[in-house]
Amino acid sequence: MSKGRMEAFSDGVIAVIITIMVLEMKSPHGTNLAALRPLLPVFLSYVLSFVYVGIYWNNHHHLLQAAEHVEGAVMWANLHLLFWLSLVPFATAWIGENHLSSWPVALYGVVLFFAGIAYTILTRTLIVHHGTGSKLAASIGDDRKGITSVVVYAVAIPLSFVQPWIACACYALVAVMWLVPDPRIEKTVARQ
Repeated sequence: MSKGRMEAFSDGVIAVIITIMVLEMKSPHGTNLAALRPLLPVFLSYVLSFVYVGIYWNNHHHLLQAAEHVEGAVMWANLHLLFWLSLVPFATAWIGENHLSSWPVALYGVVLFFAGIAYTILTRTLIVHHGTGSKLAASIGDDRKGITSVVVYAVAIPLSFVQPWIACACYALVAVMWLVPDPRIEKTVARQ
């Protein structure tokens, strides 16, 4: 089965996710810059979430660039990832409106944790479908970055109840870690 429809559908869902997030930011009632101050937590949570959704979109694109075709299991794994990403706007709004309260910060981490797990499942499903000797398998390798991300989320979730800002710093750290694109897939695809 061609991967084009799955990629186009995913792009559309991710575009809607970003649109929903920005629509959650309501304009202030005042006309001076001081009116923007209460929106700062909402804006910062939006920026972090926008970066995360962008990272997933970019990595999803690279992952499918190395894939040759998909099957039903891959499509379900992709829907699983999109499900968790679709919860990002809700978690973003809750964390932004409640100024780093423990439960919203923890929920944000849970969404990120399960999105990371879902991306790993999608990656592994594609590798199984294409074979361990495929260019996709060669380009992914042991996926230390993905495993590290999930571990950091797992540590940050309970930290939300001790110091929510430390948990948020962990989430931001993972985002920064992924901002530097992973060149493995591009290099592998270019070589083959």
